[in-house]
Amino acid sequence: MPSRLSEIVHHPLSPFTKRAFYAIVVLAIVMAVGTEGLMVIEGWGLVASFYFMALLATAEGPAATPATDVGKIFAAIMAFFSIGAAISAITFTFGPLFGSVLKEGVRYFEKEEERVKDKLERKNSDPKTHSS
Repeated sequence: MPSRLSEIVHHPLSPFTKRAFYAIVVLAIVMAVGTEGLMVIEGWGLVASFYFMALLATAEGPAATPATDVGKIFAAIMAFFSIGAAISAITFTFGPLFGSVLKEGVRYFEKEEERVKDKLERKNSDPKTHSS
């Protein structure tokens, strides 16, 4: 009888779990760097810095503007990294799922096309439908 660990490791969703884990790690690193940077550059607290980064990462836009020019430049750079990381995380995690759904849709339309072609060929080759 297979062990529970073996079932988890060989589970069909295991690659999904790995992709999701890596995506979350990358997003967490970007959020941590941005939060720490704002704490150092702007002198904000942990919660205010994290909140600001969360708004940047989700493309909501910042609630408050950094006071210093360095802080504004840093926030602008982090906006690109954070939204890129968020979009990449979603794509990396769910991309294969969307790909398989798209592939199934293409297969369905190909089968339907073949079915219609066969039906038309049978209709055209039927002597009853042709009048001489």
